[in-house]
Amino acid sequence: MGTDSQLEQNQSMPKVDLLKDAGKLKFTDVVYMKRLEEQNLQRAKRVQGYRKSNNRLAFALALGVIGIYTYTIYSVKQEKFLDDFEEPEKTIEKAA
Repeated sequence: MGTDSQLEQNQSMPKVDLLKDAGKLKFTDVVYMKRLEEQNLQRAKRVQGYRKSNNRLAFALALGVIGIYTYTIYSVKQEKFLDDFEEPEKTIEKAA
């Protein structure tokens, strides 16, 4: 049961406050934290760029779909070959 209680305790890690925990942190810990913050900021900027390009692509695809749909509706309205179509009369030939 000792490992289960340790796992439960490790489920939520305590947040670090730089002002309160300044005495507990080493200089290298602070340097690593700043380095990770910079890397996270760069990652966030990269993701933001991906999001913009994905939104542009989605907009372009939506415009393409709407264009194809409107063209199809327009071209079907122009077809008039079935308007003058008359059904042929059915003739029944009796075998003699």
